This record gives sequence, C-alpha cells and structure tokens, in this order.
Amino acid sequence: MPYQAIIFDLDGTLLNTLDDIADSANAVLVEHGYAPRPADDYRFFIGGGVDILFEKALPESERQGNTIQACVERFRDEYKSGWDRKTQIYNGVSDLLDTLIERGLKLAVLSNKPHAFTKKCVERYLSRWPISPVLGQRNGIPHKPDPTGAIEIADELGVAPSDFLYLGDSATDMKTARSAGMFAVGALWGFRPEEEMREAGAQAFIAKPTDLIDLLN
Repeated sequence: MPYQAIIFDLDGTLLNTLDDIADSANAVLVEHGYAPRPADDYRFFIGGGVDILFEKALPESERQGNTIQACVERFRDEYKSGWDRKTQIYNGVSDLLDTLIERGLKLAVLSNKPHAFTKKCVERYLSRWPISPVLGQRNGIPHKPDPTGAIEIADELGVAPSDFLYLGDSATDMKTARSAGMFAVGALWGFRPEEEMREAGAQAFIAKPTDLIDLLN
C-alpha cells in the first residue's frame, strides 16, 4: 500500500501511559472523597479527553459539570508531577519508527491528551525520530473523532488524506481515520478490544508494532 504518511495515536499506541494516568486520576478522586478505580478500568476511560475520563471515573451520581471541571483542573497538576513515572514506549515501536524513517515516510501524532502533555510525552520518549506535527487537544479544536486535527496534519504535511495510514487503539481513532478519509489500522496491543475498533470501521489490525511494515509492502 503506497502510503506517504502515518498519523499515530499516542496513549495505547506508541506509549503505555495507563498507570501514570490512573495514578494521577485516582489521586484526584481520593482528594475529592471518592473511591479510586482499578487501573485497568482506565483502559475504557482514556481516549476522549480528560473531561470524558472523569465523566466515566466519577460515581454516576457525581457527574455534574462543576465536579468534572474541578477534577480536570486538579488532574492537570497531578499529572504534571507524575506523567513519566511509569510510562514506557511499547516494545517494537522503536524498530517500527526506525524503519518508517528509513523509508522516508512522514510521521505525525494526534491525541486527545491535552496538547502540552502530548508534546511532553513525545519529547521525552520519541525525540529520536522526526515526528511532526504533534497535536494534542487544544482549545477551540474539536476532540477526535472529529477529523479536524487529522485534516490539519494532512494540510501541514502537504499530503492527501487518502495517502495517510492512521494507527490507533480505539473506536475514537478508527472513526477519526475514516472521517478524514485515511486508512484505519487498529493496534491490538493497546487499551481497547478488537471488537470495538472493528465496529468503528477499522480496515486492518496488527498484533505488534512492526507488523505495520507488512501493510506498507
């Protein structure tokens, strides 16, 4: 498949950020008098932005807008001090990125993680590779699955959306890719199950990062 560029989701695709996000969110819940959630629950809370995370993590009776906003604000402080304690690059991602750069593909990141944290994560763990643009959630720009961010990347790189492969680990990513006119690939090592991504329009799946090379041959 003759793709010229690849957009990557970040959390659950390039980086395993689950424990740091869960630890920070649980600290906020406890501070507000709520029980912490098991870390594995956050697999289904991550991906829609921090506000959506707390809509899901808070007790159902406490999901009012002002409570969610208070938790979001505190999360930013908690995560700022603990965003890189346990986060790791997934096995195989380094080899994949090396190969993609050797082949001359353009690489970008699009995440619903707040923009500042998205940039920090890429700079900390992925600075070996020329990945640009790197876009997180920004004020005034709709969250994924709205395709605005993906189209912005295509315009910046000067590559038609149909020449992009999009790799992510959630329904949100698959819907973003399909809405933007990009080829949607599901990462099976990530946070969400295959069935979710298949129902959302995934066009292919890979079991490990380097399997992506086979789709490019």
